[in-house]
Amino acid sequence: MRRALIVGIDDYPRCPLHGCVNDALLLSNVLSKNADQSRNFHCETVTSKTHRITRALLREKIHRLFRDPAEVAFLHFSGHGTVNGFGGYLVTADHCDYDVGIPMTEVLALANQAPINDVFITLDCCHSGMFGNIPEVNNDKVVLSEGVSIITATRGGQEALEENGSGVFTSLLVEAMEGGAAGLLGEVTAASVYAYIDSALGAWDQRPLFKANVSKFIMLRKSKAKIEMDVLRKITEYFPLPAESLHLSPEYEPEVEPHDKAKEIKFRDLQKFRNVGLVEPIGAEHMYHAAMQSKACGLTTLGKYYWRLVKDNKI
Repeated sequence: MRRALIVGIDDYPRCPLHGCVNDALLLSNVLSKNADQSRNFHCETVTSKTHRITRALLREKIHRLFRDPAEVAFLHFSGHGTVNGFGGYLVTADHCDYDVGIPMTEVLALANQAPINDVFITLDCCHSGMFGNIPEVNNDKVVLSEGVSIITATRGGQEALEENGSGVFTSLLVEAMEGGAAGLLGEVTAASVYAYIDSALGAWDQRPLFKANVSKFIMLRKSKAKIEMDVLRKITEYFPLPAESLHLSPEYEPEVEPHDKAKEIKFRDLQKFRNVGLVEPIGAEHMYHAAMQSKACGLTTLGKYYWRLVKDNKI
């Protein structure tokens, strides 16, 4: 079972926000199903559009998320965050002086103790980089149980920005889940999500943080594959050894007479490899020219990596 709690709060009495509810709804929509419309996460979406999100309500929802066994639990929070001498806090709608919301250390403790194989947490709030830190031990000390991954919108002392009615971080998170962070076979993982968000934010922007204690990266969502698996598995057939090149000739090009159906099918697959960076022509700019000039093509570094995965039956 894969559970997700998606929280978005706009209605703060003193300092309202404008994009958190919309962000929560967008993220919930993309997380609930994979690209092929198969079930992904069972999402509970809690927003200030339908709830007054108090400390008691948010605490209850987070406790329920982490209480029961599951394969994966996903927590996302969009709203205000703050920090004091005791650490960071997820600010709730009923915040007041000296009682601003849910301590990040409390959420961390629940995640660390959860009877769940993998926990993934994303926070789009100011000072979210404090999550995972234990102030009373050391402000830079991060204590995570195995299987816990966290991506935060900012470092500990930064503000999270809204732009065009959405949080900058959550907008990128949704794009990553939709496929921007997908690997060759459509897999979206915590590492690929962070890499996507990190590369989109410049040195002068808010800086996301990635904290994890994992021995493997699970797939958070299955997006559309960039190449069909049955085609990819032919890579070891076309290239018996990764360092060998494949000699081409005009017969591979379907517009040339006489036709060689087997070579034309192989060339179509080679073009697909070329389109995703697995194969490159040798001594020519395009695969067409390599075929017409009877040159060759070979595996790229990425192609050799996937060749080994196929050869070792890892995919």
